[in-house]
Amino acid sequence: MQHKSTEITIVGGGVVGLSVAMGLLDAGHRVQVLDGVDSDMRASQGNFGLIWGQGKGWNFAPYAKWTYAALAKWPAFGRRLTDLSGMDIAVEQNGGFEFFTNADEMDEFAGMLANQQAHLGNRVNHEILTGDEVRGQIRGIGRDVVGASFSQTDGHVNPLRLLRALRLAVKALGGRITMDAHVTKITPATGGGFDLTLADGQQIGTGKVILSAGLGAMKLAGDLGFKTRIRPQRGELLITEKLGERLPFLSSTIRQVDEGGIQIGGTKADAGMDDSETLNVMAGLAKHAVAVFPALADVRVVRAWGALRVMSPDGFPVYAQSQRHSDAYLVTCHSGVTLAPLHASTLADWIENTTNAPDLEAFDEHRFSL
Repeated sequence: MQHKSTEITIVGGGVVGLSVAMGLLDAGHRVQVLDGVDSDMRASQGNFGLIWGQGKGWNFAPYAKWTYAALAKWPAFGRRLTDLSGMDIAVEQNGGFEFFTNADEMDEFAGMLANQQAHLGNRVNHEILTGDEVRGQIRGIGRDVVGASFSQTDGHVNPLRLLRALRLAVKALGGRITMDAHVTKITPATGGGFDLTLADGQQIGTGKVILSAGLGAMKLAGDLGFKTRIRPQRGELLITEKLGERLPFLSSTIRQVDEGGIQIGGTKADAGMDDSETLNVMAGLAKHAVAVFPALADVRVVRAWGALRVMSPDGFPVYAQSQRHSDAYLVTCHSGVTLAPLHASTLADWIENTTNAPDLEAFDEHRFSL
């Protein structure tokens, strides 16, 4: 068996793993990323591409503050990715809406935003608009819309181009990415570090290992002593034909990608590892989109798919150092796009335990055993 060695190995080459790699490379470390193949169940290839903060952490102040710290860093992060990769990742952060066709649901969300605002103070502002106010601002909004919330800090990005740009940026910074590298076993090495065994029999030695492979990290995490039980959550999406006119808004459920198609989503279902789409959910998505913006009724749907989100037991990120092996780390979340700027910068200080390290105690996995 061939044996290679590196300083830090990141298992998982999606948005989260590659962002963490960027931060560690910037800090001067030698980093290798072990990734699977494109046919794996990747959240990074099926997500909605949102850079979003509305409602996040309304009942958990550390997550609210972490999210909005990331939103503030996105403009500079996007520019740096473009500089390193030479790619336009189509970042737009001009504000986004949450539309409601049910008054009770809107009132509930307004209360959540008020709680979030209490956590954040003057760091962020949001607006609550009536249906008539929304229709006065945006031509074409449907009569069924009873109101909306709006936040200036929300936005979106082309998710597939983001993933490609991250790969190019990691390589530009001197990192190595190995594709089709399925890690089957991680064992502590004599004298420190770890030996990683791949499916093809190859072995790789590493000083530190960071698990960021989403749903693919479940077994490896248990072997290293992590207690977090990661679970899948299915979301389903519709993509329409490309339109010449631009959609006059961005929302968390309806967005226009830079190529012109409308993306419609926002569903949540516990379906195990089944990422298939379902007809009744697709119909519900289409109905919602037409209720919000009736002009979409005559637009053709050309694609549909399901994708699996990576969820911790409480839905919040996990940043954990193994109690059994101090050089092993678990980094997992379902908001990898939004949090990418922090994963590519501040998180390196936490891994290195520098004097600038953020206080991430609230995100440690010990919360699941309390």
